[in-house]
Amino acid sequence: MKKKPDKSRVDNYTSVSLQYSKRSQIVDIWQRLKKNKGALIGLIIITIILLMALYALLFIDYNSVIAMNMSERMQGPSLRHPFGTDESGRDLFLRVVYGSQYSVVIGIGSVAISLIIGLSLGSLAGYYGGLVDDCISRASDVLASIPSSLLGMVIVTVLGQSLTNLVIAVSVTAMPAFIRMSRSSVMTVRSQEYVEAAKAIGMSNAKIIFAQVVPNGLSPVIVTTTARMGGSIIEAAALSFLGFGVPVPRPEWGALVSAGRIHIRTSGYLTFFPGIMIMIVVLAFNLMGDGLRDALDPKLKR
Repeated sequence: MKKKPDKSRVDNYTSVSLQYSKRSQIVDIWQRLKKNKGALIGLIIITIILLMALYALLFIDYNSVIAMNMSERMQGPSLRHPFGTDESGRDLFLRVVYGSQYSVVIGIGSVAISLIIGLSLGSLAGYYGGLVDDCISRASDVLASIPSSLLGMVIVTVLGQSLTNLVIAVSVTAMPAFIRMSRSSVMTVRSQEYVEAAKAIGMSNAKIIFAQVVPNGLSPVIVTTTARMGGSIIEAAALSFLGFGVPVPRPEWGALVSAGRIHIRTSGYLTFFPGIMIMIVVLAFNLMGDGLRDALDPKLKR
């Protein structure tokens, strides 16, 4: 007769293993990250953008952002209007600051959704293999074969034009990357001794996957998450530029670039300032991703 696993022993093993990602490891990663100047610059820029978005959410009235003032239309950058004014006399600096919250919501929201779904599906595919792996991988391949901009436009057209639907569209296009990355990460650790030990003491597959396998294969997923933030912001800006993003007159950065392209020869500041904000934010996330990759790379340990 097969002996039932000792539940208290399983729980003790789980609690001990969950504490294995130790404060010392986190401190070590932070020390490595601090030595990377590019990562620190990226972190500072991301912090400033987050504070800007929080300020816009709490202290800037939406009506003041869309209010027209035709007596001040098409004025260049000045002390009164640092980024100039648009064809309706609206302050571009105020609109760019207010639009930062859309980029933050799109970047964090879309990556969070795609990370949760992609990590779950990729972990199942990598751990079980066989038919489960084939079904999930082939579905991911089909999704990845569709151009992301085209897929995003189709999703927004079907669901309707709104910030929520834009986040959904961007998250769907990002899922294949997370599925592939989490699948490969799980496949590299699923045959380790601690996984075999967990199976030997009777731990369930769900606990093994999410308490043992996934946490020990998160390093490349974290790097992908950080890098994907910038990609999601670019993709959302591209959809807004094409008219499939945040509905006007909301000042999303891609929509601001689209609105200013008509006057690009005479008033280039209308496209320059929102465009440079997109570039800076994406650069910051890429720098942060590179820094995390170096900090989490075990080959760099001395």
